[in-house]
Amino acid sequence: MFRRRRAKHRLFSRILILLIILLAIFSTIAILYPLNYTEYINKYSMEYDVDPLLVASIINVESKYNKDAISPKDARGLMQIGPTTGEWAADDLNIENYNPNMLFIPEINIRIGIWYLSMLRNEFGDNLDLILAAYNAGSGNVQSWIKNALYSIDGINLDNIPFKETADYILKVKSNLKIYNLFYDNKISNSEDFGQKYLQLMNGIRKYLLNISDSYSKEDIV
Repeated sequence: MFRRRRAKHRLFSRILILLIILLAIFSTIAILYPLNYTEYINKYSMEYDVDPLLVASIINVESKYNKDAISPKDARGLMQIGPTTGEWAADDLNIENYNPNMLFIPEINIRIGIWYLSMLRNEFGDNLDLILAAYNAGSGNVQSWIKNALYSIDGINLDNIPFKETADYILKVKSNLKIYNLFYDNKISNSEDFGQKYLQLMNGIRKYLLNISDSYSKEDIV
């Protein structure tokens, strides 16, 4: 009887450890790849027909979801919109009384960022590498690269990118996009921060499992 009970507890302990490890992994992913401001991402992605998880990936790479982020080149907010792009977008979108500090407002920043992605898609088609390269380095640079045999063999795709920062940027965004597609399974909530809800659920399960483990430990003592 005692041996059977001990074997049962050893099996439970192993299962518990495995579950805790899995929960830790998923919780870490949710921290490293959050999905916040989903209401705005979903709203404007639908308006401009842009992949919302691509937007989420760009925000994560650009600012780690810090709405107050500002770069040495004065790019601002979640999607790191530069002053020139901000003014261009504000004029096209009829944003009244626009000033650069409005780029720190999440909805405005995301709206402009997605609008800009749609403009780049109009320019470069569905070539994601070109779109991301232009988002990082500017469309003028990308246009000159694809016209240069040193960087583009066919004049359509980029075979070499002269800016290491831009080459790294493309890899980071595409890597993030793979994780977002795998982890979030193309599910974006309109009203809640999905990543935060997931973290709360994971923490709740973790506490529940720890409570069960504690109760079994007390049984062993008895």
